[in-house]
Amino acid sequence: MKARRAHATVVAISTLVATMGAASPTPTPTPSPSATQSDGTLRILTYRGYAEYGGISSRVNWVGSFEKETGCRIAKLDTVETAADMAELAKQPYDVISAGPVLAAELIAAKQVQPLDPAKIAGYDDIDERFRDMSKVSGRVYGVPYLWASHEFLYDSTRVKGSLRQAFETDRAALEDSPLTIADAAMAAGSLDDPFELTESRLDDTIALLKAHKHRSYWRSPIDLVKGFATGALDYAQATPYYRLLLKEAGLPVKAVRTAETTGWVDSWMLGAHLPDTTCAYRWLDWVTAPDAQRDAAAWVGMAPANGKACKGRARVMCETYGVGDDKRLDRIAFAVRPPGDCRAEDGECTDYAAWAERWSTLAQ
Repeated sequence: MKARRAHATVVAISTLVATMGAASPTPTPTPSPSATQSDGTLRILTYRGYAEYGGISSRVNWVGSFEKETGCRIAKLDTVETAADMAELAKQPYDVISAGPVLAAELIAAKQVQPLDPAKIAGYDDIDERFRDMSKVSGRVYGVPYLWASHEFLYDSTRVKGSLRQAFETDRAALEDSPLTIADAAMAAGSLDDPFELTESRLDDTIALLKAHKHRSYWRSPIDLVKGFATGALDYAQATPYYRLLLKEAGLPVKAVRTAETTGWVDSWMLGAHLPDTTCAYRWLDWVTAPDAQRDAAAWVGMAPANGKACKGRARVMCETYGVGDDKRLDRIAFAVRPPGDCRAEDGECTDYAAWAERWSTLAQ
């Protein structure tokens, strides 16, 4: 009977997750006729669910509205599910791309993106100032913050009491398959000012903590979390608060470990380099900065909008879950930045993300 209930839970949540942009493909749309005199087109690269075209549900289609209202046509809309897939496709030229902190740093260094003029983006000042600051490098703006999230460590409250250190000292745990997880492990290893600024010795200590338990799992699909808790295979898992809500709604006894600080990241829209005409690109940036687009995307993928004015209607639950507008809660989140803060590898002080990725590759195989 227990196995049957676990299977039913997995099926129910898997179905729910599969309806989200994070787990379902968005087809490249057929360009539609222009509604105005503009004949501009856009090539877009983003995560699944960030720019829905109605391929999953006719009720989720804010890209089509963009075309009708601006006259710009989406000639190419490529969507991916993982950061690795995003980095691979980003080698191709795109007009606009949504990027997390690591990829953003790489694109800036490779001069694949260009600085933005915030004065050309209506509503830019509505974006939370801390997120706007994260998008600056050497005083220049390189992105429009879109969606953000934070991590927490879930645990089965019927099996364990819940401890951040214990989450890294057991094989019955699932960590997100991302080099940035090293920052969470650094927090568990001991106190430090910024978990994203690790000296070589601190990185060594953190990797040693991770290597001590070789049989833990590293998840890429949220379905793995569902199966792990539903079948009793997991005691701990690193996830975003959204998945805690899903699991609790399914009746599973999961709670979040209480921690003084946690990690997070912001995905921002960036402008491709060498565009002959940026008119439609800036219209897109206007569109994704506005509350309506951020509200739809946040509710659809289970993240928080960077624009606090989006926290109404369908996005209200996500805003409350992540603490949008609550400075005390946000102060407890160490956000990944690009490049990692003022502690730079070239100065011989800190390791960079490239070093993290190299060391991570020896763990999550």
